[in-house]
Amino acid sequence: MKTTSFKDEYSFDTPKYTPDQVKHFPDKPGVYRFYNDQDEIIYVGKAKNLKNRVSSYFADKAGHNRKTLRMVYEIQHIQFTIVNTEFDALLLENNLIKKNQPKYNILLKDDKTFPYICVANERFPRIYSTRRIQRHKGKYYGPYASVRAMKSVLELIRNLYHIRTCKYDLSEENINKGKFKICLEYHIGKCKGPCENLQSEEEYMKDIAQATEILKGNLAPVRQHFREEMQSAAEKLEFERAQNMKEKLNLLEKFQSKSIVANPSITNTDVFGIVSDQKCAFISYLRIVNGAIVLSETIEVKKKLEEDDAELLTQMVIELREKFRSNSIQVLTNVPLTFELNVQSAVPKIGDKKHLVDLAIKNALYYKKERLSRVDPDYYREKRILKQLQEDMRLQNLPEHIECFDNSNLQGSNPVASMVCFKKGKPSKKDYRKYHIKTVTGANDFASMKEVALRRYKRLLDEEQPLPDLIVIDGGKGQLNFAVQALKELDIYGEIAIVGIAKKLEEIYYPGDEFPLHINKKSESLKLIQRLRNEAHRFAITFHRQTRSKNTFATQLTNIPGIGGKTAEKLLKKFRSVKKIKEASVTDLSVVVGVDKAQTILNALNNETQ
Repeated sequence: MKTTSFKDEYSFDTPKYTPDQVKHFPDKPGVYRFYNDQDEIIYVGKAKNLKNRVSSYFADKAGHNRKTLRMVYEIQHIQFTIVNTEFDALLLENNLIKKNQPKYNILLKDDKTFPYICVANERFPRIYSTRRIQRHKGKYYGPYASVRAMKSVLELIRNLYHIRTCKYDLSEENINKGKFKICLEYHIGKCKGPCENLQSEEEYMKDIAQATEILKGNLAPVRQHFREEMQSAAEKLEFERAQNMKEKLNLLEKFQSKSIVANPSITNTDVFGIVSDQKCAFISYLRIVNGAIVLSETIEVKKKLEEDDAELLTQMVIELREKFRSNSIQVLTNVPLTFELNVQSAVPKIGDKKHLVDLAIKNALYYKKERLSRVDPDYYREKRILKQLQEDMRLQNLPEHIECFDNSNLQGSNPVASMVCFKKGKPSKKDYRKYHIKTVTGANDFASMKEVALRRYKRLLDEEQPLPDLIVIDGGKGQLNFAVQALKELDIYGEIAIVGIAKKLEEIYYPGDEFPLHINKKSESLKLIQRLRNEAHRFAITFHRQTRSKNTFATQLTNIPGIGGKTAEKLLKKFRSVKKIKEASVTDLSVVVGVDKAQTILNALNNETQ
């Protein structure tokens, strides 16, 4: 079925509905389109029941993931088109996605680079490969997902038959005028010389007819022809021709033996297998004719709204069958399709058909493994740990961006705080932050925690930067409650998961929950939280020591008459410590502060030690 018929059959100048009008939608199959405030299509979907499907986006928002919530927030108005059947909805959805490329749909790209084999519309037709389809020039077979597979088919045809490769216009008039001469192809036995009328058009077209059967995947009639010709030649004692037919038969059998995967009675069948993770799906497609794979393709589809396997596979069955112009009457899959297609679809459980589906799954798994191997394998280890953390801590979203806070002070002096950031399970040191406590006097860890959380997330909001998926507070209920107050003041409490971790028993506290969560001590997810907490503690302690040391040294120098803060800063920047300043000579110090101040500083420091 040609999907372009929808452009004529359906009109898209339909009324616009706001989200609160979905109750007026019909209980019929169709396609719906979501528009944003720029009147751009942001999502196209299909439905067995338009009213129920579209209503689900606005009725149960708590069950949506973050991407879906963002999409729903952008919806300004909705249009829909009623169709006759669920299959029509699939095809229309496919067309609209290709045409508009909405940002929340998976991308369905047209096949513009796959090679085809063309049987030209000309006298003494040529058979050649091309990537450009011009229907008036010939009949096209394909597309071929593998160039190697296409070349093997062409090689088989040219070994079995005498098909010309030249581009001459072999019209009857041109041949009779003797415009052309036989070439090397004739002398090596690859061509019978139709250009000099050495081969009749009738004989040539017999070869083309059999070559066409091979291109269709129908090897049985070709095999039968060679077998009959071999027997006929043997009966006439034409042993050389019989041997030639036998060699061609062997060549054909050898070619087919490479592709036999099941009972030859399984014919005209499309096989699909899908495996997926949270972000991608890998789909393998096999076309089976007479028990042989005549075409194979494996693709990767990036998810946009966490579509399930059945929904993705149904959409890609339509896409791949259209791309490869399949007219197979049977479709085998490893998950049930969500919509009924105009074919026989099944999920086989036993037998040769099940083996074919298993083969498709094997191809999809191999492709997935191969794709993942191109990326840092540590990333996928961390991804597994993050999924475990999400499960252990009952988080709604995968915690790919985590921030952890810790305070540090010495009896209330030089209070500081730190924030460390882990992205995709690894430290992102460029995002680490240090804080001098400004609004709190003395040793008040609770108020200090509130201050730094308020400063951190107010700045992210002001700069329109992404918020983390999880906040970890190094401390118990007290620090956690004050951090929660900061989030409430910024009106983002509930948008970000936040927990506190107590050091003694490694207890995880949730806001408003009296009882802590205990994660298995051997769990990789707890080890990630501990690593995060320890890194925040290390960063805070180091910053506090630096601050305390700098303040101590600066105070020691500024107590010297005539030495101010800027001079002390210059000296510390040059000599790094008061001890090295004491050990320096007048000449060394005078380079920075002059001879007089250099002598004053050394006299003052040396008097302190006496």
